[in-house]
Amino acid sequence: MNKKEAYQKKLQAQLDQWSAEIDKLKAKADNAEADAQIEYYKQIEELRTMQKSANSKLVELKASSDDAWEELKAGMDSAWNSLGNSLKSATSKFK
Repeated sequence: MNKKEAYQKKLQAQLDQWSAEIDKLKAKADNAEADAQIEYYKQIEELRTMQKSANSKLVELKASSDDAWEELKAGMDSAWNSLGNSLKSATSKFK
C-alpha cells in the first residue's frame, strides 16, 4: 500500500466515524425539547454539509494521480480539521 492509499483509508475511516457521531447527535436531537431541537437540527445540518464537502474532497483525492495527491493533501487536512472541530463543538453543546 502506498502513502496515498494509506491516507485515503485513514480519511475514510475518520469520515465513517464522524458520520456515526452525527447520527448519534441526531438521535439526541430527536429526543430534545422543541426549542432545543431547532438549534440542534441547524447544527446537524451544518455538520452534514461539511461532511458532504469532506466526502467530495476524498472522492477528488481518490481520482487524483499519484503525483497530484500531495497537492490536495493540504486542502484535505484543512477540511478534516474544520469538520472535526465543528463536531467536537456540537457534541459538547448536546450534553
